[in-house]
Amino acid sequence: MPDFLTVCEQAARAGAAVLIQMRRGFRVREKGPRDLVTEADTASQAAIRSVLLDAFPDHGFLGEETLPDGGAKESGAPGGPAAEYRWVVDPLDGTVNYVHQLPGYAVSVALERAGEPVVGAVLDPIIDECFTARAGGGAFLNGEPIRVGDCTLLDQALVAVSFSSNVPRGSPEIARFVEALHACQSLRRMGSAALNLCYVASGRLDAYFATSLKRWDAAAGVLIVREAGGVVSDLAGGSLDLGRPSLMAAGTPVLHAALMDVLR
Repeated sequence: MPDFLTVCEQAARAGAAVLIQMRRGFRVREKGPRDLVTEADTASQAAIRSVLLDAFPDHGFLGEETLPDGGAKESGAPGGPAAEYRWVVDPLDGTVNYVHQLPGYAVSVALERAGEPVVGAVLDPIIDECFTARAGGGAFLNGEPIRVGDCTLLDQALVAVSFSSNVPRGSPEIARFVEALHACQSLRRMGSAALNLCYVASGRLDAYFATSLKRWDAAAGVLIVREAGGVVSDLAGGSLDLGRPSLMAAGTPVLHAALMDVLR
């Protein structure tokens, strides 16, 4: 049987190749208010899905986009939706950046077993950085091991945040943003949840928190952070539920606790 992680990376690279090929020739539509989707999203997902299900036809599949060729957003293996293994795919995380030709978007592919990620790959197609992890096997960037940073002081921490594009004034997301802005050394909102998690895993960011994510945004990146030695929880400090991934990730438990206190 093919190796899960090898196929995971192959699929991410197939999707990334589509994004690079289409980046100047796509059309854009809206899924909802200020929520963009491009032809490139769906073409990337089709390429990824083909690689994964050709290798593992008995696996389930969950992708962000509903494909025009009839490939459903979620499709089960012959065993149905409760198949033991399911691939979770974001074919273009950071669509707004992609639309504006701004670096900072990625392909994210994870394999879950019984709802927990067991392998993951996040690929930045612009600079060809591929972050990978296998449960219990560590985290890597282009084949080299990575580890989280050792920052413990919030006023020395570089932190990233994600919240929805149509967040209203006076919302809890804005309140958290303001509190973190005053407490951290610096705060960033860069547009790709998957890359933010990988940057925590590699020590480029000290912490990251997010609301309104989807499973496909976070599944691969959460595994990569954990395998790099980081801490990931929900925003209340409890166990993360990937079905509702409002999350906080940090390189050290001390920093995680300090940021948690601020966001409360």
